Amino acid sequence: MSLHVVLYQPEIPPNTGNIARTCLATNTSLHLIHPLGFSIDDKQLKRAGLDYWENVDVHEYDHIDALYEKYPKGLFYYLENYGTKYYTEADFNHQEADVFLIFGKETKGFPRELLSGKEDQCFKIHMSGHVRSLNLANTVAITLYEALRQQNFPNLD
Repeated sequence: MSLHVVLYQPEIPPNTGNIARTCLATNTSLHLIHPLGFSIDDKQLKRAGLDYWENVDVHEYDHIDALYEKYPKGLFYYLENYGTKYYTEADFNHQEADVFLIFGKETKGFPRELLSGKEDQCFKIHMSGHVRSLNLANTVAITLYEALRQQNFPNLD
């Protein structure tokens, strides 16, 4: 069982760079769903990930369906501000399957039509009504560390 972070059509290079660094720090694979809003060689992306980018386990897909096809037994959790349950209610501690934390693009999130029938797998983060959403890199870190906490931080000091 492994943890995976999936960014659906990310748009802002520094967010992806920071998320890549968090993935490397936590032994988590990063999956990028195209189209990307930047080049993978973007200087801002590399700067945010510092000199670690080449060590990150990064996978790219032309469409979200390619990810589903590659991991047919994966457990997919979607983090969206329109989720009906909180991420702290999710059970991320599965021994029998890979767990995927999926995050939508910065400006529009994950398309609702792609979540049809998956509403019970859609979670949100606690926050006041003063903002629409949190920064993507922060959202990933919050959720990923909750999943790791539930798994007792495997292979981490």
